Amino acid sequence: MQNQDIQTNSLPQSDDDFLREAIQLAREGMLSGQGGPFGSVIVRNGEIIGRGCNQVTSTNDPTAHAEVVAIRDACRNLGTFQLEGCTLYASCEPCPMCLGAIYWARPSRIVYGAFHYDAARAGFDDHFIYNELEKPREERHIPMQQVLRDEANTVFDEWIALETRTSY
Repeated sequence: MQNQDIQTNSLPQSDDDFLREAIQLAREGMLSGQGGPFGSVIVRNGEIIGRGCNQVTSTNDPTAHAEVVAIRDACRNLGTFQLEGCTLYASCEPCPMCLGAIYWARPSRIVYGAFHYDAARAGFDDHFIYNELEKPREERHIPMQQVLRDEANTVFDEWIALETRTSY
């Protein structure tokens, strides 16, 4: 009978269980003053390998969103910069910045709780970023100016020629 209990307890957790862990990280981070109400965990083979809560206000880092913190933690723990075969769980639908980071990290899938418009209701509205991305560069709120293209491209040429480069 005891062995059955041990086997039952060792069964892989479900998406709901891992998402609840992300939600709990969101709550803990918020209540401890680390940042906004967002949490994330990254799972590989049924094991949490990365954790993160929003730390924007406590670190004065606008990129310290829960998903980015969790990606950094998971990559550090695995000794790699890519998360193939992993699932990222987020308490809320990832914002455009986090989505970009997630695509660079290449997990196999994303599971999230609240929608981005739920976050907007709480004062975390990223809709303006989506709108900005749809505009031509010259019409965006923050002016963008492109200069020194040929000079900047020399670094890409050097990268292409670099025999010791790590592709990604």
